[in-house]
Amino acid sequence: MIKFKMTRRAMAAAAAATMAFGVPATAADQVVDSIHFLIPGGAGGGWDGTARGTGEALTKSGLVGNASYENMSGGGGGKAIGYLIENADSQHGTLMVNSTPIVIRSLTGVFPHNFRDLTLVAGTIGDYAAIVVGKDSPINSMADLLAAYDADPNATAIGGGSVPGGMDHLVAAMVMEAAGKDALGVKYIPYDAGGKAMAALLSGEIAALSTGFSEAVDLANAGEVKIIGVTAPERVDAYADAPTMKEQGIDTTFVNWRGFFAAPGLPEDKLAMYQEALAKMYETPEWEEVRARNGWVNIHNSGDDFKAFLEEQEKVIGDLMKKLGFL
Repeated sequence: MIKFKMTRRAMAAAAAATMAFGVPATAADQVVDSIHFLIPGGAGGGWDGTARGTGEALTKSGLVGNASYENMSGGGGGKAIGYLIENADSQHGTLMVNSTPIVIRSLTGVFPHNFRDLTLVAGTIGDYAAIVVGKDSPINSMADLLAAYDADPNATAIGGGSVPGGMDHLVAAMVMEAAGKDALGVKYIPYDAGGKAMAALLSGEIAALSTGFSEAVDLANAGEVKIIGVTAPERVDAYADAPTMKEQGIDTTFVNWRGFFAAPGLPEDKLAMYQEALAKMYETPEWEEVRARNGWVNIHNSGDDFKAFLEEQEKVIGDLMKKLGFL
């Protein structure tokens, strides 16, 4: 069985996900005048939600004067990374959001850069993965999905908003492997971003969808999809009706971290201000509102701790991808 484990630091942070409210920030507590958030994917995806949610908490709490946002899709996130590197001197006011794919896609060579080419600011949150089906699907549990797969693997395609070998595919393969199936036998259909993948699910083009838990919650609340499994160690309050993989006998957990990077060569004083603003954000009720709404867990790794976290992710993910035949 495959288990994807967080570091001890991240597990401790996740266990303390619901933080006590601190004293709300005021205008006098402003740390940064403004931040421009660079988002490597389209509107409505996990990166977009993380950047806008973080900006919302930072500005409403008064820690940041104002925030702006720019979506720059392309190259599996590579276009935005390349832009930040090539225009480094003029991008000192920019924070780029990213997550586990920056590790996966550099390992697979989708783009030539990796996290070491950027200034590491901080990891901020974790988002669990989920397997979902359409509201009218006859599938109501992971047992139903596995039975459908056993009956006809080709008719039980699982889609995702990332390339073959990307994170959504990796999660689907990991879950199926933990359920005793041949991960490489799973029919995976990639789509360009989560929105198109969700549309394919709702139209019946695919049997199930591998996606981020926070992206699935809104649609589940609206009655559009059923979340049949989440990769959390226990049920998540943001949508407590969603059963975990573990309680269904599939012994696997996974959390997709998300965090922020800056241009290479960012002055130390600017880096310190960004890190201070993000650290103080956790103490505000504005952040707790955003976090709880999305079902995120707090995983705060700053500076050297963030680097150590990413290096461990790189090793664990690389080993898993080799085992599953993706590398």
